[in-house]
Amino acid sequence: MNLSNLAREIYKVAHLTGSFTLRSGIVSQEYFDKYQFEAEPRVLNRISQALVGLIPEGIEVLAGLEMGAVPIATALSLKSGIPAAFVRKKAKAYGTAKLAEGAAIHGKRVCVIEDVITTGGQVLLSTQDLREAGAIVEDVICVIERDPEGRRKLEEIGLHVHTLFKMEDLIEAGKITS
Repeated sequence: MNLSNLAREIYKVAHLTGSFTLRSGIVSQEYFDKYQFEAEPRVLNRISQALVGLIPEGIEVLAGLEMGAVPIATALSLKSGIPAAFVRKKAKAYGTAKLAEGAAIHGKRVCVIEDVITTGGQVLLSTQDLREAGAIVEDVICVIERDPEGRRKLEEIGLHVHTLFKMEDLIEAGKITS
């Protein structure tokens, strides 16, 4: 698979300029609208094909974080044959009242799936919750790593970060005309 072409595709369908407040509170002039590349079947298919190679050996469950990583985890599950779980920000007080819906996570080697990592805040929170629920979480896969600070924070809690693209890779790809 040609990652340069995929980077250009992601840039083309998801890159926006303006003033955007990120989850972290940081204001950015460049933004990748993950829902645009997740909603485009051809691009999502190519992303999931590329991500399969990043899955560490022995992973038993792919845990997509609510809401943006759920389509990615689903597509990656279809490509890899590894069951998926869908991780809520907070367990609901009704129904099954589970933090993670789908595949069982207790005692399993779980890889967290995230769309974009900036500060790593949601991955930190969800990893803690998953570990408290009995999951063995040592790895996270993301499509876009926005800021190396997020990687540093995740590595501090023992996570190995596997990234498809750094934000600067996508910005550079956007400068290249296809």
